[in-house]
Amino acid sequence: MATVDPRGIAGNHSGKEAAAPAGPVEVRFLRPGDVEALLTLEQAKWDGDQAAGRAELAARIEAYPRLSIGAFEVASGAALASLFMKPITAEQLRSAAAWADCARVETPVPAATGSLFGISLSSVDADAVTAVFEFFWPYALKHGWRDIYLGSPMPGLRAWKRAHPDTPVDVYMRERRHGLPRDPQLRYYHNKGFKDIVCCKPEYFPHAASLDHGSILRGHIPLSAAAPLWRLVPLSWLKQMRRLLFRLV
Repeated sequence: MATVDPRGIAGNHSGKEAAAPAGPVEVRFLRPGDVEALLTLEQAKWDGDQAAGRAELAARIEAYPRLSIGAFEVASGAALASLFMKPITAEQLRSAAAWADCARVETPVPAATGSLFGISLSSVDADAVTAVFEFFWPYALKHGWRDIYLGSPMPGLRAWKRAHPDTPVDVYMRERRHGLPRDPQLRYYHNKGFKDIVCCKPEYFPHAASLDHGSILRGHIPLSAAAPLWRLVPLSWLKQMRRLLFRLV
């Protein structure tokens, strides 16, 4: 997912990917030493003030070490994708007026919740994004996470509004073609498992093509309804199921 952070709009993902890496890819939880590689990814993916800075990236990793994940090309060490998440409550989601309200690093973390917010997803390789989610699902089940929310831009909104100036934005957000969201960014996330369109928020983050609107999406973590069972299952077993879990989203 991508954002402002505008940055990837929490997922703020542009859908524009580079060619697949030539060699093996390693997916793992992020460490403080990854910040330099992550900065290169941010600068390649986002323009100027849209890219997260060094302090911001380091703070996320420190606060949420088991919710910060990266995919790296083994040969070069280059970061191909990064995903940052944080725990969030239903009340925080309802009361948030802007992306920054949801994405703010908080310590200690909120009271018990089964929900996560995708702060930012940045990538230059589509397969790396898939690998990141495959990596995370077993850990999500083991912890008891049930769903992930994110704020997405709607890059087709500005052009649509020119032709429908008096129609509410919510109509565009929920419009479908062949069973999929009309907007290309919402369609991208739908295919990644974020199929529930929760609401639309104006002035959510600066994104000209979206007229600064954000769509709040929710993705259900597959098989999470059986959370009490997964706590008893060895993580190694769940890891063997990771590809199956991703196909279920």
